[in-house]
Parts: sequence; structure tokens; C-alpha cells
Amino acid sequence: MSKFLNGFFCTVFLFSSNAFAQSTQSATSYPSKPIRIIVPFAAGGAGDTAARVLSQKLSSILNQSVLIENKPGAGAQIGTQFVASSPPDGYTILAGSSAIVVNPALNAATATYQPEKDFAPIVIGATQPMVIVVNQALGVKNFHQLKEIAGKEKLSFASAGAGTQPHVACERIFNGLWKLNIPHIPYKGISPAITGLVGGEVPIYCGAPVGVGQFVKQGKLQVLLVTSETRVPNFPEVPTVIELGLPEMKDDIWQGFFAPAKTPPAIIQKLNLALNQALKSPEVIEKLEQNDFVMLGGTPKQASDFISSEVVRWGKIATEVSALPMQ
Repeated sequence: MSKFLNGFFCTVFLFSSNAFAQSTQSATSYPSKPIRIIVPFAAGGAGDTAARVLSQKLSSILNQSVLIENKPGAGAQIGTQFVASSPPDGYTILAGSSAIVVNPALNAATATYQPEKDFAPIVIGATQPMVIVVNQALGVKNFHQLKEIAGKEKLSFASAGAGTQPHVACERIFNGLWKLNIPHIPYKGISPAITGLVGGEVPIYCGAPVGVGQFVKQGKLQVLLVTSETRVPNFPEVPTVIELGLPEMKDDIWQGFFAPAKTPPAIIQKLNLALNQALKSPEVIEKLEQNDFVMLGGTPKQASDFISSEVVRWGKIATEVSALPMQ
């Protein structure tokens, strides 16, 4: 071997060894400063609720401050892209949802990130069903009545943002199955959408059930269906999509945590262990179950495999909805 090549490989070896040593050292001392969890939706929604509940427990487990920062807009793309572009050091992580996969699937030509390429999955933490809710002023008591009225009156529906999973779900029902033109009104999160529903800005809401229950108890809103396989404890009288003859619409919104791609595996593992520990905490379980979450957890590999399967699944759904006149 020539002296040049011998020197070259020695240099590469030393560089790789130093990089590994620095990575290991940074993981050992991690976290040495506050961690930011970016929520790509407005405060008060499903992802925000889950992130805030878990952040409190995560802070005590890691013995470090964990801060929540909301960056809503563009159907979660603004906050998601922010994390994708952040340094891969474990101090900026995403409290992501199904939107991290849905948006690139629906907008492949303009997507600014790819879920499998630009992120390192940490854990899929929990799931919850979607609901279709109406303002009581509409006079609708069940799902079939909504179809009848929608065929006669001009209605619109709200969601937490364009290109989100609930937006697509209701487009598939209203425009796909019912063949009705019910315009979509996108909001910057669940809380603003529900506020708009209660205030009469829109008559229908499609999304997570977080924040709905209090207005149902007040007689202001009516839940018409849940997208889960079985009925949920907080709305035991509400039928499922299976009961309503729509098995193809069975789906859940999942919540997960992601770091920027190239974050050291040791840091990913430390975050994964801490989040799994938090998810098993009785106080966390109690608070999340109050909002119809089902706890998951698991390894980074399981989270990565799940995201890959979701990319495939949403690729097929994107093909289906591409023929619909989505708003």
C-alpha cells in the first residue's frame, strides 16, 4: 500500500474514532441543558395535551427542564420542518402525529421533508380515535341525519389543518362516499377549530376528541361517531364506524416523538427509555386516558418500522383521495 493511501486510511480511522468518542461522550452527559419539544399545532389540542403531560414526567426522569413550544400552521408542516432543520443533538424534538406522514403523502411535489429520511423516530407514544361532531344548533342527532341535512343545506367542516388525518378522513366520507360538496375550513389546531364549532363559525368538526367533552356536557355539541373499532369510555353512547357500516374508515390518530435525522443513537435510546418510563407512570396514564388516549410505547426500531408502514398505507390513501375534489 502506498504511503499516501496508508496515511489517508489512518486519517479516516482517527477521524471516525474521534467522532465516535465525541458522540459517546455527548450521550453520557445528555441532557446538560433544557430540551425543547416542538408541537406543530396550537395549544390545547391532542398533541399539545400529550406533550405537556409527558413533558412534566420526562423532566423529572431526566433531571432536566423540558419546555413545550407551539409552532402551528400549514397542517403541522411549519413545526415539523423546524425540527427537521434543527441540530441533531437531542435538544429539539418533535411531538409529532400522523400529520408527519400524511402531509408528504398528499403533497409529494411540494413536501419540504420526508418522514423516513429527515427524522429519527424515538417512540410512538399513544393513539386516540377521531370523531365527527356537530353544533347542536344544526339539529342533528345522528350520523344518518347529518347526511340527509348535508344533501339539502350548504354546510362546511372544520379540522386542525389542511392535509391532516381528520381532514382526509372527512373528505373520504363527505366527498368520497356521500358524493357531497362540503367545503373544508382549516384551522391552526384542534382548540381553535372547536372554538369555531362552538361559536357557530362552522357546523361540523372532524378531529381528535380532546376538548369536546365539556361542550357535550353543556349541551352545545353532539358527537356522531368515533373511528375506533370499539366505543370509547368518554362517549359510550356514540357508535363506531364499524357499527355504522363504514369499516374502511376505522383509523386512529397516533402521537409520537421524533428527533432530527443523524441524532446519535445513544441519545435516541436515552430519550426512548425515559419516554417509555413516563408512559407507564400512573399519573400520566390517568391524565391521557381522560382524553381517550391509549398508551403504546416501544423501541426506536418499532417506531421506525411503524412509520415505514404508515408511509406505504398513506401512499395508497393519497392515490384514492387524489380523485376527490378536496378543499
